Amino acid sequence: AASVATIGFPMVSRAQTTILKMQGAWGAKDIFNDFATDYVKRVNEMAGGRLKIQYLIAGAVVKPFQVMDAVNKGVLDAGHQVSVYWYGKSKVASLFGTGPVFGQNANQGLAWIYYGGGLELYQELLKELGLNIVGYFAMPMPTQPLGWFKKEITGPEDLTGLKYRTVGLAADLFQKMGVKVTQLPGGEIVPALERGVIEAFEYNNPTSDRSFGAQDVSKVYMLGSYHQAAEFFEIIFNKTKFDALSDEQKAILRYSAEAASSANYWRGQDQYSKDLFWLRDEAGVKLYRTPKSVMEAQLKAWDEILPELEQDPFFAKVVKSQKEFAHRVAYYDLLDSADYKLAFDHYFPGELGF
Repeated sequence: AASVATIGFPMVSRAQTTILKMQGAWGAKDIFNDFATDYVKRVNEMAGGRLKIQYLIAGAVVKPFQVMDAVNKGVLDAGHQVSVYWYGKSKVASLFGTGPVFGQNANQGLAWIYYGGGLELYQELLKELGLNIVGYFAMPMPTQPLGWFKKEITGPEDLTGLKYRTVGLAADLFQKMGVKVTQLPGGEIVPALERGVIEAFEYNNPTSDRSFGAQDVSKVYMLGSYHQAAEFFEIIFNKTKFDALSDEQKAILRYSAEAASSANYWRGQDQYSKDLFWLRDEAGVKLYRTPKSVMEAQLKAWDEILPELEQDPFFAKVVKSQKEFAHRVAYYDLLDSADYKLAFDHYFPGELGF
């Protein structure tokens, strides 16, 4: 009877309840803040009270570019950001989201992270830099637009000398193309534009751009670019705090990143497209596809800066891993995928304009 009773009751976790203080790098109105809380919601609901994340918006404790340092030092237990925000420590950091594109998209970039050795290389980088961090990645971001301008960009010569906002390796890329780059977090873009510090900018997507009023200061939106064509969020934890958790709590933190990744992407597809139509139809923004000549110039610029960057052996090691994985998965995908543009043009002829 005792044996039967034991079988009848499921094992109940005895893990001690733990509260983690997480700050995002995003303002309250940015959809990225919603993406961060998608992750927090999944952790809190799956943990059943044994583990809880208390989420704070950008600036609550530290500024967006300071999240990595705060988590490393234990000022924060966790952070939600992008790795490019701390690439000042090592340009290799930018490869975990905003590096060169060898034919791979962001979904395939995440595949490299989790199945192609990327996460192990990331952990190796953290150790090399002496960062007391455990991190995971989520949300295969759609290609980031070239951005917002005062007039249509018709060729790479239109970018020469332009005062432009971007971040990470994209800064190296545009500087190679003759652009005057200023690196700023999202919340500082419009004030910088109003003060004349910048003349043009990119951030990430139609929804985020709309939320901070890009349409009020610019009316030309160029879509398509190789500067940040495959980025994802970085979800980080103080390693000392993380290591003290039970195995089941660690698993919840990791697998919630995978769950949030899908939820973020689906939400983004829905909301980004709605806001792009709103920008066009309600705000009077003119949408243009970035010319092929600009994208070709970007690829040429990547070719020029990569040998310089690969003088760092670890940078070269990560690029080699990415390129080999991208070659295989992009070959398969491009050879096999249906021509989605052909189908779109068939049912909605003339709308795209290219």
